[in-house]
Formats: sequence, C-alpha cells, structure tokens
Amino acid sequence: MVKLNALAKDTAIYGLSSIVGRFLNYLLVPLYTHYMPTESGDYGVSTNIYAYTALLLVILTFGMETTLFRFANDEKEPDTVFSNAFATVGTLTALFLALVFGFITPIAGYLGYADHHEYLLMMAVVVAMDALQALPFSYLRFQRRPIRFASLKLLFIFLNIGLNVLYFVVLGKTSVFYVFFINLLCTGFIMLLFIPGIFKIRWHFDGQLLRRMFSYSWPILVFGIAGILNQVADKILFPLVYPDVAEANVQLGIYGSCVKIAMIMAMITQAFRYAYEPIVFAKSKDKDKNEYYAAAMKYFLIFTLLAFLAVVGYMPLLLYIIGEGYREGLGVVPIVMVAEIMMGVVFNLSFWYKLIDKTIYGAVISIVGCVVLLAVNVIFIPHYSYWACAWGGVAGYGTAMVLSYVLGQRHNPIDYPMKEMGIYVLLTAACYYVMTLVPDSWPVWAVLLINTALIALFMAYVVKKDLPLSSLPVVGKYFKSEK
Repeated sequence: MVKLNALAKDTAIYGLSSIVGRFLNYLLVPLYTHYMPTESGDYGVSTNIYAYTALLLVILTFGMETTLFRFANDEKEPDTVFSNAFATVGTLTALFLALVFGFITPIAGYLGYADHHEYLLMMAVVVAMDALQALPFSYLRFQRRPIRFASLKLLFIFLNIGLNVLYFVVLGKTSVFYVFFINLLCTGFIMLLFIPGIFKIRWHFDGQLLRRMFSYSWPILVFGIAGILNQVADKILFPLVYPDVAEANVQLGIYGSCVKIAMIMAMITQAFRYAYEPIVFAKSKDKDKNEYYAAAMKYFLIFTLLAFLAVVGYMPLLLYIIGEGYREGLGVVPIVMVAEIMMGVVFNLSFWYKLIDKTIYGAVISIVGCVVLLAVNVIFIPHYSYWACAWGGVAGYGTAMVLSYVLGQRHNPIDYPMKEMGIYVLLTAACYYVMTLVPDSWPVWAVLLINTALIALFMAYVVKKDLPLSSLPVVGKYFKSEK
C-alpha cells in the first residue's frame, strides 16, 4: 500500500482549521436565520454579495497560489517566487480598490444596491485583504507549517463568532450591515498579524521568472474563474433571472442557508486540497507517483461518500442548524453534496495538466463545465427556483469530471481503481435509497437508529476492504493480530 502518512497528518491539521472552523461558523447560521427573518431577504443579500466576493478573490489572486507551489519547488530561491507572486496580487488589488471606490455609484446601481453603497465598499476592502493574505497562507503550506496556518484560520473564526454574538445577541442588531462590518474588522486584524512575517521575506524580483509564472498562471486564472462560477454563479444569477424581484432575495436566502448544511463536503475537499497540493508537486519526480495519486483518489472518494451518508442520515438533527422559516429548502442538500463530491474528484483529476505545464486544458474543461451550469441556471431558475441551482451544480461538475478523466487518461494515464470506487458509489446509493424509504411519520429516534445502522454497514465494508483497524494511527496497535 502506498504510504499516505504525510498526507493524512497534514490533512488532519488543515482539516482542524477547516472543519472545526466551518462547524463553528455553522453556529452563525441559526443566529443569522433567527435575527434576520426570512421575509426580510437580508440573508439572501448576504448570500449574493459573498458570491461576488468569492469570484473577485479568484480574479485578484490570478492563479498565483498554485503557481507559487509549481515554481517554488523548482527554484533555488523560493522567496523570489513569493516576491513576484505577491507583487502581482498587490498590483491587481490596488487597481481593484481604485475602480470600486471611483465608480461605486454605477456599480451599486447595477448590482441592485443603490441604497447601500456601504455593503459593497466594506466587502471590497475585505476581498482585497483576503487576496493579499492568500499568498502568505500558501507560503505557509509550501513550508509545511500547518500549525501556524491552522492557528491563524481559527483565530479569525473565533474572533468573527465572538463579535457576531456580541452584535446580534447582546446588542440586538438585526441588519446584514453588521455581518459585513464584522468581517471587515476580523480580516483586518489577521492582516496585521501577517505583516511581521512579510517583512522577513528576502524580497527579490526576477522579470524573466515572472514571465514564466504569468505563462503558467493565466490559464489557471481562467480555470479558477470558471471553477468558482461553478460554485457561486447560481447565487449571482438568481436575483437577476428570478421573475419576482421582491421575492428573489427571500428564495435565495432559503437556498443559501440550506447549502450551509451541505458544506461538509467543501470542508473535506478544502482540507484535502491544502495538504495534497504541495505534496503532489513535491512528489512529481518520484517513480511511484501515479500509484500515489490513484490511492489518494480512492480514499478521498471513500471519506466523502461517508460524509454524504452521515449528513443525510442525521438530517433530523442537522436541520436545527437553520431557522424554521428556511427549512423548506432542505431537499437540495443531498443534491448539492453530490455536486461537491464531483468538484473534489475534478480537483484530484486536475494534476495531470498542472504537472506537465498544460494548464490550458484546465481552463477549457472548467469553461465547458461552467457553460453547462450557467445554461441550466438561466433556463430553469425562472421555473424551478433554487432547485435549478442545485441540479445546475451537478450538471456542471459532472461535465468537468468526465472531460478531465477522459483527457487525463489520454495525455497522462493513471490506473485509478475504477471498479473498487464504483462499488463504493453503488453502496452509498443503496444506503441513501433505504434512508429515503423511512416514513416521515416515524419517531426521530427510530429514523436515526436505522440510518446509523446503514452508515455502520458502509464503514464495516471500508474496514474490511481498504482500511483495517490495525492500520489506524495511535489505536491501530490494539488491533494488530499476534504473529
């Protein structure tokens, strides 16, 4: 078996900041959905503006996070690579802020926030600081310093939650204005903590290297824009294409709150990415690299499918995360989680073109997937509301997944264990189907008992086939059979 100890260790640490952090942020969902009633549409406003900031963050970082890993592993002076990347992001960020502050009136009017310039100005500064922080965070990952990385991420989260509780619970605020204002305060504080480390960098700029970095990064930028549009285009488009303008933010708020429950998949994928990306580039010259990539794909799929069953199985408890007025949209949760699993698979499949410096393939694949998603949303949102958003994600990521696999096997074939992974998918589908057969009229304890048994069945199969208890860290020694 391929040794994945380093990947598992780093994933666990990154996962602590990602999963624990997202879980703590879940505490804000009932808070917001309680203090911001459904009919106010404020949660829909928050969902919409944060979708724009996610897209802008990808544009401003210009693919330099992945580019940093690619060139820092090959160059003798990684600080030079960081200097070039940071200068690029810093220049783009300055231009962005100048444009927003200079043309705020027409921008706000076009986006539907003519009466709330302050929302857009605050979030413009937040996304600018996030873009500037992206490179130092990536450099921590390159240096294999997950503890420092996780500490800063968790500090932001605890500070954010504390201030939200203060403003909404203690002071009784109810406006979405305070959501953005608190984000601005917390992001600014983390920015200050990065300044000492940035000054320790040996700054040096290399024009020739920068041209090579641009050549590598611009397809990643296109790939990133298409990829983030796959995640947020529905939330951007919804108010623009939904036929009832007054009701649009209400419906978007319902969808946005329910999607939060499905974000367990995004947590796992993000934690995996943080650990896996630097290791992939470092391992690119090893003879067993393809075996490593195939094994990583299988274990990623196993644990995401387990997470899918856990979320669906314990939905009778998880539904209390969101306010009662928002629960009518819970049916989209399994659909969104399937899309998130597909996104994770696409990420795993994406390294073949990154490692051979053919990132243009990633751009094409993402664009095709994005076009499919946009088409589904534009055509079907007016008729099916947020259900079109959920299925649009499946269509877009499914298209990108198939294209990436087919092209990858043609240009850089990897012997993925397709049969084994297929069995896990079928087992998950069977368990989920049985869960849906349990009548809603049954007591919650009975539903949870049946669902727990099905999840245990899945886990037993994993232990039997791919993850014997003796292989587990720390506790594994207690299960090793005596020779």
